[in-house]
Amino acid sequence: MLETLDAAAVRRWCASGLAALQRHQGEIDDLNVYPVPDGDTGTNLVLTLTSAQQALAMDLETLPEDGHTPHGHALRLMARGALLGARGNSGVILSQILRGFADALAAAPAVRGRQLAAALADAATAAYAAVAHPVEGTLLTVVAAAARAAEQADTDDLRAVARAAAGGAARALARTPEQLPALARAGVVDAGGRGLCLLLDALVEVVTGESPARPAPAPPAVRPPATAVRETGSPAYAYEVQYLLDATDEAVARLRGELDGLGDSLVIVGDGGTWNVHVHVNDVGAAVEAGVVAGRPHRITVTRFADQVAPAAPLPSPLPDGRAAVVVATGAGIAELFAAEGATVVPANPSTGELLDAIRATGAARVVVLPNDPNTQSVASAAAREAHRLGVKVSVVPTRSPVQALAALAVRDPKRRFEDDVIAMAEAAGACRYAEVCHASKEALTVAGPCRPGDVLALVEGEVHLIGADLLDTCTAMVDRMLGGGGELVTLLCGADAPAGLADRVREHVERSWPFVEVQAYEGGQPHYPLLVGVE
Repeated sequence: MLETLDAAAVRRWCASGLAALQRHQGEIDDLNVYPVPDGDTGTNLVLTLTSAQQALAMDLETLPEDGHTPHGHALRLMARGALLGARGNSGVILSQILRGFADALAAAPAVRGRQLAAALADAATAAYAAVAHPVEGTLLTVVAAAARAAEQADTDDLRAVARAAAGGAARALARTPEQLPALARAGVVDAGGRGLCLLLDALVEVVTGESPARPAPAPPAVRPPATAVRETGSPAYAYEVQYLLDATDEAVARLRGELDGLGDSLVIVGDGGTWNVHVHVNDVGAAVEAGVVAGRPHRITVTRFADQVAPAAPLPSPLPDGRAAVVVATGAGIAELFAAEGATVVPANPSTGELLDAIRATGAARVVVLPNDPNTQSVASAAAREAHRLGVKVSVVPTRSPVQALAALAVRDPKRRFEDDVIAMAEAAGACRYAEVCHASKEALTVAGPCRPGDVLALVEGEVHLIGADLLDTCTAMVDRMLGGGGELVTLLCGADAPAGLADRVREHVERSWPFVEVQAYEGGQPHYPLLVGVE
């Protein structure tokens, strides 16, 4: 049990809250009935808090700013991550709640009961201020009730105040159908409020060591299988527009008025000159143009509600014996090859959150990740650590090229123990020598000698081995050099910019010069590298 909320407790709270949201993600998605059916609040909350968790995980060594305590610094990281990763109306409001919470406690020497109550009050105020037209019976109502209950506890006992806040939120959530007719008709409570209650219950568990017992909300009424994804707002508006905006306070004040006249569900929250803008409109161009006038919009996303369908089912819970593979791929052809092997494919240069989402989406309890790039290995390792905290066992096989991943996937055997299977995959990847051919972009001194822009470079295991003037000649010379050390199978992945017939001509060369070697050639579609080669 804790008497004060320290930095370690903040990190445990974020992790525990995220795990709770993930467990109840499908349930919260199904609660969306305000004011028209949809199914994405649970997903948006999970993605928002995942970004907060990543911010905490990636900044473990960062020192607090002057005047900020370690716990205040951790809260600011959490709030900042939530702001930058906020999805949907509920995610944006949650990020503002966390920001108000962090601002109130950043410089507090210790966080006891009364400090927690004051922080919740500031969080509620910040949340209401972020919404152009607040509606009761929503997440706003629940956070305000939590703040009132915490204040009424009137004690420095952190555990008592945390319990009071969570209890007040739960009671307010139960009353939300009385405030919104749409909730009453469906027989459910507010989805965003339900998510906040889970976060506050997670805080109670971290502070007291005990998990509050709460009755589960009533199941939603039966609804059509396909419904437009709309978290809030009138069906009169066809698009959801969201972007991050770098702008001044004055410019954002003008932007609020302009966007308010264009649509509804307007929420703008910010921190340190960066703002998260969310609005429902019919004129997408006008909404984005208003952002350009105000400052620099980026990470612009536009969702057309008519094109969206509520998910058929929530993300599956991890299966005790389920296994899966997540593979990073550059190029459409390479992605198709991995998908054909039963792997979940993630586009190149993924974030930790994107890899973590892919791991969770498999629904498996044991997942192997193949990064296929040295720069992605650290990201994969970070995602694996986060997945472990969520109860998913993840092993990263350090593949450095897609040809190594193909070799690893080829030896998978679900009948083996997971650990033995990972070892077999790692051995297969390690036994596959890899190479790539590209054109030099600048002058450089390599281990094979100096190169000039436009020269053809053949890299084996990451080192330049050959420098040539002709692409085909260099490719065949590279394959000869690799097969000189032995090999039974050559895999060729042809790039997006490769000249027509390159793979066929390399194959013909191998068949003439190395008649006992099997050759497999595919259209990889990777950029920058006309040819990737694997030798097993």
